[in-house]
Parts: sequence; structure tokens; C-alpha cells
Amino acid sequence: MLDPDLVAQHRQELRRGTTSLACLALLAIEPDYGYRLIGRLGELGFSVEANTLYPLLRRLDKQGLLTFEWDTADARPRKVYSTSPTGIALIAVLREDWNLLTRALDTIGDPS
Repeated sequence: MLDPDLVAQHRQELRRGTTSLACLALLAIEPDYGYRLIGRLGELGFSVEANTLYPLLRRLDKQGLLTFEWDTADARPRKVYSTSPTGIALIAVLREDWNLLTRALDTIGDPS
């Protein structure tokens, strides 16, 4: 039987990079603010907490992969993020890499 902590650690490592790609892809389709993005990610099976997502969004913005505008329509202003042209180009590269890795793992096969 696998140690649950070991499994959790490796799942976290796997999700870390895929969450960045998922954010970029979702925000390329529809700009959004952080809290609602958490829900959209959750619906797709990406369980992400606010204390993980907001630093990720700031990092992607700092890297030039996201842009944001302030939504002041409500009483509380919110940043609405969208994927920049550089971010969209990166999505294509990362999807290609993901597909190559998936094919390689499929070639290796299932040891069980």
C-alpha cells in the first residue's frame, strides 16, 4: 500500500505545473477574477486554494503571461485577468510538450 503522504506530495508536484497551464488556458478563453477562477478550476478537477492561486496569478502577471484590468462596477474593485499574447504563445508550446510527454508515457505502458 502506498503512503498517502507520498502520493499527496507527488500529486502536488504534478498539479503545480498543470495549474499554471490551466489558468493560462482558461483566462485566454474568458477573462476572470481570482475567486471565480478558483471555481472554474474546481469544476475541471483542479482543486486550488486562494493562497495558492493569487501568488500564481501575480507570478504569471510579472512574467508578462497575464494582463489585468480593474473592474470597479461593484463596491469592491477586482482585478480581472486575461492571458497576454505571450501567454497564448506559451500555451501552444506547453500543450505540445504535454502531448509529447503523454505519448511517451503511453509508449512506456502501464506496469500494473
